[in-house]
Amino acid sequence: MSDVMKAVRLHAFGGPEMLIYEDAPKPQIKAGEVLVRVHAVGLNPPDWYLREGYKMLPPEWQPRVLFPIIPGTDISGVVAAVADDVRGFAGGDEVYAMVRFPIGLAGESRAYAEYVAVPATELALKPAGIDHVHAAAAPMSLLTAWQFLIDLGHDEPNPLQPHQHAPVPLAGKKVLINGAAGGVGHLLVQLAKWKGAHVIAVASGGNEAFLRDLGADEFIDYGKISPESVVRDLDLVVDAVGGPKTRRFLPALKRGGALFPIFPLGFDGASEAKKLGIAVSTTQVRSNGAQLAEIAPMLNDGTIRVAIDSIYSLSKAKEAHERAATGHIRGKIVLTVTQEEQS
Repeated sequence: MSDVMKAVRLHAFGGPEMLIYEDAPKPQIKAGEVLVRVHAVGLNPPDWYLREGYKMLPPEWQPRVLFPIIPGTDISGVVAAVADDVRGFAGGDEVYAMVRFPIGLAGESRAYAEYVAVPATELALKPAGIDHVHAAAAPMSLLTAWQFLIDLGHDEPNPLQPHQHAPVPLAGKKVLINGAAGGVGHLLVQLAKWKGAHVIAVASGGNEAFLRDLGADEFIDYGKISPESVVRDLDLVVDAVGGPKTRRFLPALKRGGALFPIFPLGFDGASEAKKLGIAVSTTQVRSNGAQLAEIAPMLNDGTIRVAIDSIYSLSKAKEAHERAATGHIRGKIVLTVTQEEQS
């Protein structure tokens, strides 16, 4: 077996043009790891944050990066080798994972490649009812939605607030999802509906039929009307867009309600939220193979569907990042590793 593979690497920070498709060393598995031959890679915002050098983070939060690095976290593929101490996986198993997040923020996840070494604790058997493209599209977005709404799944310190994030009961509650058509948003809609919530989806006008098909009870086209001006007495707002504008939803929430910004940086409404009796909480998604295994039956039987915005080959990662930069992504962007690339 060759010790060289094809991968997409960064040798410096910058725009999509910095993503170089080239030969790279094939990873060697260590104790507790599984070598996966990658069939598909899901794209996520941290991929372009890393590519740009995490310039939106405070300097003290920016991880030190040693080039060259292979970006990406989300993969679906086939087990090629298993460390001697690993149980539960064998050669030929179809698997999926979010690899080393957030511990791999500096580029140690290495998913944009033909092969990736994955800690066995982060790996799960791929749902048989979906293909590698849809499985690769799921992990980070679905784990984010799951850990915000259903189960945090760990007791690691929360780097974003002094207390742990805690999901709230959803049955019978009035829940608004902002950014509902995006990678995380369209999964939040489905999970909230699955848990019995009345779901109000906020997105651009062309997404209404898409979101109603996923279970949204109401739809607001933010291009025509400001959602915070027409909704009141909400139990929960999950803002999949986040940032400074998240505070605009505070008046729409009832006392005792909650606001969950997926991207909390820039939020400055803590004092206002306290006066209004609203809990504001966030968390950082973490790799979790056990949760992916728990969720797999729901992907398998269609209870949860992952939408695909567009598909590119691994060698076209630059074009995939250019697509991401245009915005208005419906679902997920995926890279495929073709047989030609693996020959």
